[in-house]
Amino acid sequence: MSRLRVGVIGCGYWGPNLIRNFVGCPSTDLVAVCDASPARLAAAAGACGGARPTSSVDELLGVPLDAVAIATPVSTHFALAARCLEAGLHVLIEKPMAANAREAQALVDLAEGHRRVLMVDHTYLYGNPVRRIKECVEAGDLGELYYVDSIRINLGLFQADTNVVWDLAPHDLSIVDHVLGREARSISAWGCAHADPEVEDMAYVNVDYDDRTMVNFHVNWLSPVKVRRMIFAGSRRSLIFNELDTSEPIKIYDRGIDLGGDLEGRRKRLVSYRSGDVRSPHIEPGEALQAVVAHFAECVREGKTPLSDGRMGLRVVRLLESATRSMRAQGGRVVLANGAAADGNARARTSRPDELHPGRPGRPDREERGHALLR
Repeated sequence: MSRLRVGVIGCGYWGPNLIRNFVGCPSTDLVAVCDASPARLAAAAGACGGARPTSSVDELLGVPLDAVAIATPVSTHFALAARCLEAGLHVLIEKPMAANAREAQALVDLAEGHRRVLMVDHTYLYGNPVRRIKECVEAGDLGELYYVDSIRINLGLFQADTNVVWDLAPHDLSIVDHVLGREARSISAWGCAHADPEVEDMAYVNVDYDDRTMVNFHVNWLSPVKVRRMIFAGSRRSLIFNELDTSEPIKIYDRGIDLGGDLEGRRKRLVSYRSGDVRSPHIEPGEALQAVVAHFAECVREGKTPLSDGRMGLRVVRLLESATRSMRAQGGRVVLANGAAADGNARARTSRPDELHPGRPGRPDREERGHALLR
């Protein structure tokens, strides 16, 4: 295989970015685009030269392809990805991978059964700032990691078919999953709905990874200011990732506490405060999405497992699903076993799986309408 023959399904918000990067990638050849909207399809086809425009998945599957990238609403991810995997194509799919854990697990099983690459576009993992964070944590530069505090807020794009957790939290959940390299033990979430009584537009999510590592996420569509910040606090140093600071996205603080010997037995410890230097390591510029498409092509060509493979996508979806159940139970903590909700051991009542519509993450059950691309 010289160049990977790729088709892109969905030419709305994110699809044009994928199209641009597939066109610019030396390992890929964009040969088809697909969208149900004639206007979007015409614009996409015009932007990528000789790619064939198609208005349905059936038409797309008639084009000789090696792989597809899916950038459609999450409610359509399972049906589209399943069709493509069953047709023998490798699949790159936007986050979140599916509308619930059952669908995500089915896609993982399909990909493994057909021996095809299934990769989720958790774009941040392929950016140089997150790569540097991973290196710092693994090298022990921060010491023992105590907590992660994440804020992703803005006066946001309200969506009718998904809540703020499913919209914003996948970014930071995937970053923490990648950096920590281990699965969560439990999750609890609190959310409020203001614009639409059925859709939470602000939420706080707390994830427990072990006895000494706690992670908090604040996601919000109502904030008058835009904040994109993560704090990784360790016993030696702390790191702050501010993605809005393009010149110095990472700062490492040599500030914290030092623990001395016991005072009056074991009930008191001598605590001293440390205030050292702040440094900003150089981060090479580069577009993360270009690294995504290049990595996808490499995994297909060489039979490698993607950094953000289907199993990672499944872990993120399980956390999103459990967070929504916790919100429905007024913050009831959901205990997780190997990344999946252990309903029998839950410390508080959580919603039944059938209370959440499988095609609309975070929303009560309503009649599903077939997507135009699937008709």
